Amino acid sequence: MSESRKAYIPIAPPREPLPLFQLILVGLQHVLLMYGGAIAVPLIIGQAAGLSREEVAFLINADLLVAGVATIIQSFGIGPVGIRMPVMMGASFAAVGSMVAMAGMPGVGLQGIFGATIAAGFFGMLIAPFMSKVVRFFPPLVTGTVITSIGLSLFPVAVNWAGGGHEAETFGSPIYLLVAGLVLAVILLINRFMRGFWVNVSVLVGMGLGYILAGSIGMVDLSGLNEAPWLQVVTPLHFGMPTFSLAPILSMCLVVVIIFVESTGMFLALGKVTDREVTPGMLRRGLLCDAGASFIAGFFNTFTHSSFAQNIGLVQMTGVRCRYVTIVAGALLILLSLLPKAAFLIASIPPAVLGGASIAMFGMVTATGIKILQEADIGDRRNQLLVAVSVGFGLIPVVRPEFFAQMPQWMEPITHSGIAMATVCALVLNVLFNILGGADRAMHNDVCHQH
Repeated sequence: MSESRKAYIPIAPPREPLPLFQLILVGLQHVLLMYGGAIAVPLIIGQAAGLSREEVAFLINADLLVAGVATIIQSFGIGPVGIRMPVMMGASFAAVGSMVAMAGMPGVGLQGIFGATIAAGFFGMLIAPFMSKVVRFFPPLVTGTVITSIGLSLFPVAVNWAGGGHEAETFGSPIYLLVAGLVLAVILLINRFMRGFWVNVSVLVGMGLGYILAGSIGMVDLSGLNEAPWLQVVTPLHFGMPTFSLAPILSMCLVVVIIFVESTGMFLALGKVTDREVTPGMLRRGLLCDAGASFIAGFFNTFTHSSFAQNIGLVQMTGVRCRYVTIVAGALLILLSLLPKAAFLIASIPPAVLGGASIAMFGMVTATGIKILQEADIGDRRNQLLVAVSVGFGLIPVVRPEFFAQMPQWMEPITHSGIAMATVCALVLNVLFNILGGADRAMHNDVCHQH
């Protein structure tokens, strides 16, 4: 890359804040990108529990509140909690399968889900110091493989959005593709021909123009906006006191372990993007925030929380690495939790608009993983096999979600997560090939060198 081309990519030092106006705009980009994922979990669980539309709306606002508070703590740091990097938090998809099953269990329901979430969060706080010591098992070979798998596992989400979304009657209609293509084209053109501030907000500009186009052709549904209240405060224990049952608690504790594995990979990925070494101490603080957010979430009518992978792509794409951006984004999430009408407007963004932006950003996550793999000895056949098999395992839940349908239900948090599958596989194969086989490899290299 030439020196002149490098000048087009503004990189904000990790601790240096942008001007307030730019902070708000870039923070809004983070909110728009993760909003669909943030509201999806309470939507699914609310429907599974047979809640009314008003109660589901309350679940969504509760999730936004906890996500906003957790994002601020994770990014800013309070004492021994928070990794102090630009991280967005939200309700984790890892627990969806287990929670849907709990919603239909006699004597469990929402109160049982919240009780299991509280217990699992407490369990996570106990094991976080031990989980943070696994950094040495994440060399560039494993980290690069996991990050590549994160990007690849997110691609189906971007493609489904770009085609109009799962619920589109005419999926893949040219009008959806046109809107998604416009958003993507605007982002690409801004990154090619502009610099500085405009590159930082290229995703926001692209989505804004896409939203205007979608609204002009009748793709934006605002029905129900008038019925939404202007102000609503989330109160704890809105659905009653949590209940605690052994089976749901054990299931959610397993989910927390999976969340920790995923978050470890995401934190290391973010460290590579922001040029910061993620130490065991930083990892412990980050995992404590994940667990603490889940613990608090159960009292505030929401579910297990974790770091959001898709926002790593936005950090890489904009080059804005300072944590104050996600602190502002967390404040915006809290504001949205208090203003249902504003939250409603963001929720009305058509999937095609999100899809156009996500194709670029999820692709950036994959590109980051490939870049990190260049730091590993990828010329070694065993390392190539590790990458190939791990990425393949990570794609199983993406290509055929029902592939493990006959496996025990308690395994769903692992078998239904491409990120978890790739991470576990890469960790196991790295131990087999490079740690347990370290002496054999050294001998093999010496022989090759002599010849």
